[in-house]
Amino acid sequence: MQILYPEGRKKALTFSYDDGQIFDRKLVEIFNRYQVKATFHLNSAVLDHEGFITKKEVRTLYAGHEIACHSATHPYFTQLSKEQMINEIWKDRRCLEELAEYPVVGFSYPFGDYSEDIISTLESLGIEYCRTVESHHGFQVPARFMTWNPTCHHNEDLSKRADTFLNWPDFFKLPLFYVWGHSFEFARQNNWEVIEDFCKKVSGRDEIWYATNLQIKRYLSAVRSLVYTADETMVYNPTAVSVWAEINGKVTELLPGHTYKL
Repeated sequence: MQILYPEGRKKALTFSYDDGQIFDRKLVEIFNRYQVKATFHLNSAVLDHEGFITKKEVRTLYAGHEIACHSATHPYFTQLSKEQMINEIWKDRRCLEELAEYPVVGFSYPFGDYSEDIISTLESLGIEYCRTVESHHGFQVPARFMTWNPTCHHNEDLSKRADTFLNWPDFFKLPLFYVWGHSFEFARQNNWEVIEDFCKKVSGRDEIWYATNLQIKRYLSAVRSLVYTADETMVYNPTAVSVWAEINGKVTELLPGHTYKL
């Protein structure tokens, strides 16, 4: 049995953009035009301020994408007391959930600043995954979702990495391309063509699953939760998420609560 992404796709692509500045409007328009999915990490305390999106537009602007936390005011977490850190996370999550109208359980570390104590605090407050700023320049899935390292920032040879990803050998299983950045960087550097050309190159491909960070996290968690018999002749899906696999040359949907012979 070979695990696949949903609908039998062999690759996955996701984006992660921070801060919620007004340039997200143009970035979302590009993503929507090419039908790719992204996660937007927002600082709730600066919404409605000059240069940032408004609270009123959050739900409609990011519709079809994921809204995630980035702390209320974007401090260095390792410089805060435990009480301050909890307040930053909790205020951000509660505000964003009210605006998004769904549970907000993703996070990206402000300034990439984190520690094991910060990770345990985030987990205790219901956060399911956290993105770092430590690019690994590969296409591997994360070993630990609370320290989820992306493939690259969008300024790190994005077009060249796209060519590598599109031609990635089939014997490397479940490749994941994860791009991160800030939309204001495109405006500051006047290089919107970087992200538009990339989206044009990678979009509309049947072999790629275009997903948000949370969709990928929950799918891979379901994959890791599959229960196999000792001789690996049967597999049971104990989760609420369908898992897709190729079994004896046939693409099969492993439905929640079902057992399958291999």
